Amino acid sequence: MNKEKILSAYEEMAESYNNLIDHKPHNAFYDRPNTLSLLPDVNGKAVLDAACGPGKYAEVLLGKGAKVTGFDLSPKMISLAKKRNENIGEFFVHDLSKPFEMFKDNSFDIVLCALAMHYLQDWAPTIQEYYRVLKPKGVLVISIEHPFFEYNYFKSTQYFEVEPVKCTWNGFGKPIEVNSFRRSLGECISPLTKNGFYIDELLEPKPVPEFEKLDPKHFKELNEFPAFMCIRAIKKN
Repeated sequence: MNKEKILSAYEEMAESYNNLIDHKPHNAFYDRPNTLSLLPDVNGKAVLDAACGPGKYAEVLLGKGAKVTGFDLSPKMISLAKKRNENIGEFFVHDLSKPFEMFKDNSFDIVLCALAMHYLQDWAPTIQEYYRVLKPKGVLVISIEHPFFEYNYFKSTQYFEVEPVKCTWNGFGKPIEVNSFRRSLGECISPLTKNGFYIDELLEPKPVPEFEKLDPKHFKELNEFPAFMCIRAIKKN
């Protein structure tokens, strides 16, 4: 079962992930600055950090005056998020694929989900929950692995299929197998547009200059072809 494998991988790498998240190039100087650029002013806003990991995004948002609620599948990640944010904000264990029964309708101004949607085989139920808990005209910002990059990286021959894939991560201590789902561009867009959102901006990010000092090889590659994609979607009603 992929979910158990995903949870096991993140439980195993949690401490190392947390220790590196502030400066690891793909996170600190590629995903995070580009994803944050799509957020509106968060001061005084209620933000749901879905699949919050060790709470780095929450730390940034809390520092800008947001009221942050975060959840993650990994108990170790939630423990680290609480520690990082010194018990400011609210963090708890929850599965992104399950209903957000703890939240009332129209509870949040913003939902953020960074680099986690590719762990779900079916996006629709989660997108429907994002819609439900967002206030009218609420903002959803997600970052994902770019579908064209994944198609090439995993040497897929079935572009239109949602298919389970796995790779080995070597950047967080010992090698760890990470399971996820590869999908087409259409399968990244249609769950949003069919469930009450319109796409306000789609960003194919480039790394910021600090990246080059730490990893010139990938800096060059990411300026030639994107590995991630960031989307801002707005709740229609």
